[in-house]
Amino acid sequence: MNLQTQSRPLSLRDVQITDKFWSKEMELVRTEVLPYQWNALNDRIPDAAPSYCMHNFRAAGRKNRERKALGDAFSEPKFTKQGWVFLPEDPQAPDDQFYGFVFQDSDFYKWIEAVGYSLTQHPDPALEALADEAIEIVCQAQLENGYLDTLYILSGTDKIFTNLRDHHELYCLGHLAEGAVAYYQATGKTRLLDAACRYADYVCCRFGAEDGKLRGYPGHEIAEMALMRLYEATGRERYCELARFFIDERGARPYYFDLEQQNAPAAPDELRYAYHQAHLPVREQNEAVGHAVRAVYLYAGMAAVAKETGDASLTAACERLWNNMVRQKLYITGGIGATHLGEAFSFPYDLPNDTAYAETCASIGLMFFARRMLELKPDRRYADEMERALYNTVLSGMSLDGKSFFYVNPLEVDPEACRRDERKFHVKPVRQKWFGCACCPPNLARLISSVGSYAYTENDSTLFVHLYPGGTVRKRLGSQKTPVRIASELPWSGNVTVSFPEGSPEFTVALRIPSWCDSYALSGAEGARQELRDGYLYLTKAWSASDRLTLTLPMEVRVRRCSPLVRENIGRVAVTRGPLVYCLESVDNGEGLFRLSLDPSAPAKTEPGTIAGENVVTVRMPGFRMRLPENESGLYPPYAVPEKDPVILRFVPYYTWANRGENEMTVWVESE
Repeated sequence: MNLQTQSRPLSLRDVQITDKFWSKEMELVRTEVLPYQWNALNDRIPDAAPSYCMHNFRAAGRKNRERKALGDAFSEPKFTKQGWVFLPEDPQAPDDQFYGFVFQDSDFYKWIEAVGYSLTQHPDPALEALADEAIEIVCQAQLENGYLDTLYILSGTDKIFTNLRDHHELYCLGHLAEGAVAYYQATGKTRLLDAACRYADYVCCRFGAEDGKLRGYPGHEIAEMALMRLYEATGRERYCELARFFIDERGARPYYFDLEQQNAPAAPDELRYAYHQAHLPVREQNEAVGHAVRAVYLYAGMAAVAKETGDASLTAACERLWNNMVRQKLYITGGIGATHLGEAFSFPYDLPNDTAYAETCASIGLMFFARRMLELKPDRRYADEMERALYNTVLSGMSLDGKSFFYVNPLEVDPEACRRDERKFHVKPVRQKWFGCACCPPNLARLISSVGSYAYTENDSTLFVHLYPGGTVRKRLGSQKTPVRIASELPWSGNVTVSFPEGSPEFTVALRIPSWCDSYALSGAEGARQELRDGYLYLTKAWSASDRLTLTLPMEVRVRRCSPLVRENIGRVAVTRGPLVYCLESVDNGEGLFRLSLDPSAPAKTEPGTIAGENVVTVRMPGFRMRLPENESGLYPPYAVPEKDPVILRFVPYYTWANRGENEMTVWVESE
């Protein structure tokens, strides 16, 4: 492991994103998404599924105060239970019971994380005051021993850590830690960070290899990567040790989930709990399996621990799992998790378009994993897929006005099939206001607000530019910080400029050359030592104000095919330009998109366009529409060469689809 090429994210206080594309997205989160989601967490969105999130925290705070006053254990409320979600008989009833999904607390933690990131980019006293009030509500719910999960605070503390497989206490701890660190780093306030540390300390006391401790691990991963972040923020070694324990213990025999569920032991050759990535010890896993979000959260934690501890075997496992995922189980849009059955990875090369699950959170998790692999080693393979996920599936998850969301991101949609074919009921032709299981909207808010921490990382000598949002980056060099200005026109144009202050010390700027361009042009690097390695162009010198790097990345329209092992896409092609995947919508091309075809060698023309107020670049290409035969009887007539009419196909960026009402959509098109 080469410590000279390892890197770390910059503090978001040292990154100011100012380009038109991303500053618009981030401002949309601040002004629309965060207020909207706060209302959703408080059940104030008409006709939207209730969250109960803040209700549960308030109720737990009241119960906690009652318990302290009476010196009594909590009474246990009665629930109507449907799966893992608790629903009230009367949704308006102001009581002190727990409602919603068992992981409902995490929705607030993701919201406060997004608030923290947003405040680093745009100070907002009113938003910060609201966040402080909300944090106080949450902290009032914490028990004296540090435990903080409203499900069991309200339903009986005797159940704490009795169902790690299903009940998400450690998952909620992970999101609490992520949110607390983000808010502390943005504001310097420690109220929520102290609560997160108290909960983490309690977990450290309960879990471990020592006698009397639980040898379990999270059923839904994220605590692993979050504990590493808490460790980085506080320097407390026990959080790193706990993260490593969870990773090392996962998949060990006898299965911990068998012990807690009192199941008969598994036979030596029987693999259980692949859904939870707990079927084998992580260093023996070679295939990405099970629930896709859980998987990439785990892999991100593995990469973080591997970097901190220098664990070569863990790094090798991360590499194997990464390669399996991106070579056999990744959609062209950066979506992962092909099947709605368990929101999971399917078997290799099974990538259906019209039943794709491709959860928004899964692509966000893919970005988590990719960024941590980049911290281990700057290789454009990781940044390419991080960028693919970001500009396509992640952005697709939110409407252009920030007020509705996709949980599922298919690559082909027929609205009638979504309503009438139960195999496609999970696919929605329009975005939804909110979800009872609302993991995706706040996940989007926190990702978009922190995009700078994915775009740039650094070590003592090098600033790594993985993505190209324009803005100012303050590179730490010894005891000082040197501002580096990056101007970008991505994703619409591949023009990037980098400028420097006067009199900066010698350091290296490493610019990623994306795989979507076959060449690049660079000017302004006179006197700099240059090296192209693993897809990064390293430029080293003592920079001055007269230095101005200009990088040109050609953004040609490309027609791509799929591996012939993906049976769904045999004979079909997709259109891309730069980091963007394009699609057809029937609002532009008429109904019956399945009858359209494209000549891959046909010339492409780019044009400016507007979709729901968003300025975009569209692509036009000649194609054909299969003519419906006249006076044809029966489903199966004798074969005849189908007649086709020439048409001009209009492609729009995939992330913008379904912003102009309900209509058909497809990414893959029949090839002539």
